[in-house]
Amino acid sequence: MKPPVARKVPHTFTHHGVTVEDPYHWLKDPKYPHVEDPDVLDYLHAENAYFESKMKPHRELVEQLFAELKAREPQEDASIPYRRRDYLYQWRYETDAQYRIWQRAPVSAPEDWVVILDEPKLAAAHGYFNLGGLAISPDARYLAYSVDVSGAERFTLNVLDLATDSLLDEPIPATLGSPVWAADSANVFYVGVNEQRRPDQIRRHRIGEPIDKDTIVYEETDESFFVGIGETQSEAFILISAGDHVTSEVRYLPADSPDANPMLISARRAGHEYDVDHREGFFYIRSNARHKNFELFRTPIDTPEESRWECVIGGSTEHYLTGHMCLRDFVVVEERQHGLDQLRIIEVTANEHSAEHFIEFPEPAYSVGLGANATYATDTIRLSYESMVTPDTVYDYEIRNKRLIIRKVQMIPSGYETGEFHTERLMINARDGVAVPVSIVYSKNFTRDGCAPLYLYGYGAYGSAITPYFSTNRLSLMERGFAVAIAHIRGGDDLGYHWYEDGKLDKRTNTFNDFVDVARHLIDAGYTAAKRIVISGGSAGGELMGAVLNQAPDLWGAVAAHVPFVDVLNTMLDASLPLTPLEWPEWGNPIEDPEAFALIRSYSPYDQLREGAYPPMLVTAGLNDPRVTYWEPAKFVAKLRALKTDDHWLLLKTNMGAGHSGESGRFDALREVAEEYAFILVSLKLEPG
Repeated sequence: MKPPVARKVPHTFTHHGVTVEDPYHWLKDPKYPHVEDPDVLDYLHAENAYFESKMKPHRELVEQLFAELKAREPQEDASIPYRRRDYLYQWRYETDAQYRIWQRAPVSAPEDWVVILDEPKLAAAHGYFNLGGLAISPDARYLAYSVDVSGAERFTLNVLDLATDSLLDEPIPATLGSPVWAADSANVFYVGVNEQRRPDQIRRHRIGEPIDKDTIVYEETDESFFVGIGETQSEAFILISAGDHVTSEVRYLPADSPDANPMLISARRAGHEYDVDHREGFFYIRSNARHKNFELFRTPIDTPEESRWECVIGGSTEHYLTGHMCLRDFVVVEERQHGLDQLRIIEVTANEHSAEHFIEFPEPAYSVGLGANATYATDTIRLSYESMVTPDTVYDYEIRNKRLIIRKVQMIPSGYETGEFHTERLMINARDGVAVPVSIVYSKNFTRDGCAPLYLYGYGAYGSAITPYFSTNRLSLMERGFAVAIAHIRGGDDLGYHWYEDGKLDKRTNTFNDFVDVARHLIDAGYTAAKRIVISGGSAGGELMGAVLNQAPDLWGAVAAHVPFVDVLNTMLDASLPLTPLEWPEWGNPIEDPEAFALIRSYSPYDQLREGAYPPMLVTAGLNDPRVTYWEPAKFVAKLRALKTDDHWLLLKTNMGAGHSGESGRFDALREVAEEYAFILVSLKLEPG
């Protein structure tokens, strides 16, 4: 079967005196997200048919890989129960189930589990299912939960009466995220999404009343800001947030006064980010007002204005504060030192910070974060820990005894021995002399002779760090001789906020250069060779794939670009898209700024494709994706087909019933991984094909 040929439709636009050609503009259906243009759908179906034809000879390999991946997943699984008031809560997977069952048991009778939400039952009628959030009312009678059945990230909120196992009121459409209950268990707060898919309202629903009576508690008029809802760990206050990627603003109202007007903590100003928690009469505020790596402040709740903030942890280039949680007697601070996660515990006695310590962990490089912690008055916290060689481990940490207790280690039914694998953390100099961290893992039988295949992953955007995490999936590659590496490139905040700043806006190209330079060093150091490196990334990481493909096409043996943000210039010029105004602080505003226009155009992967040879490529998309619209990867592939001079395969697979994250079932998602791995192995001629 021959690959589809997308027709070219002459289309040009001019900005800042520059004329740009966009011959595949027709793939952008004006009716999105309800695509109705038959030409567009026919083209996407044709690409899917071509994908299937190319993969058909390798379906046995896909099934073999899928069997391996699935064998590493427990057929039955359950979380460690956590306590909230008078109940224990837990999720579990039944045998071979794709989705979870949520259950609870009274603390007084911990064996009497009762199902409160049955995801498999809810998902049965849908090809896609995503539980957006769930919240139990303070009196434990009601469960508010939201679901998305298309992948478009527009969730429907439902309220279930657990006493009668019946739904209350009518479903509330077009919501986002987890709802939050008021203390009276009669009012629930939620985020409303407008027609442009922008979360712009906080609303309050009173149980028993029609939804058209719901109160708008807060409405955001700035199209570049999204809103969110949360609550303090103490459950004393409901928090309303508004912000973009670099600026935030928080309001609060007492949870026992749901009719109260939200009160502002600190008015927004460009570049000021902060978040809030509460304990014993004080708000604790993590803020970058004075230091880009953030500081921790506290202020009495009746004087929340910034001028009254008292510094608890000052700013430093050595530590980067990433989050905090307040307990009655402690403040837990998440931070990163030299790129590695740390947890600091501050003891508070009579509202004075009396002592502090860091939790010690058994490995020199790892990833750790707070787990399910629903209790405020406690001296034990739950943690989630992993490393490149250590499976996900749930710990309880006894603060006063400074003792870690293992509660659960990720089950791998097919077997796994930590000692069979080795991990390193490298520091590799980029072309401008900046040292970039790289985490790498491989089998103890790996030979560093410059011939081995290597799988290199990167992201590098939005200040999102990619920690050295564990993955059972990558075992299928390492067992076939691969090393697997994560490049902690600029654009993430792996080494602090400056690491993020050095990979955004006018410094965006540092991200791409870092990734290419890491790859070249790994070749020079004998871990792999040119054309033996497989690279993978998704979303903004997919943009990275497109950019490094254009910069150094001869390096890569294969490229997997998942829902790739590759049409950067066109998207940033389209203010009608829900995410575009929010994204300008990250990428720049090419509508108003000619320098931003020129810079984005200089690296935008779609705009920079040129005639020549390219490595094998697998590109994925989601028809209902609101983040990276389907036409970005479709246009990219169409243009690349017209320009490539090689005979390597170029595959586009569009999931016609899902969005940004692909398939929703836990095993269905593994099949997509199996297809990617089969594509890699065949491309590198490690399997027949």
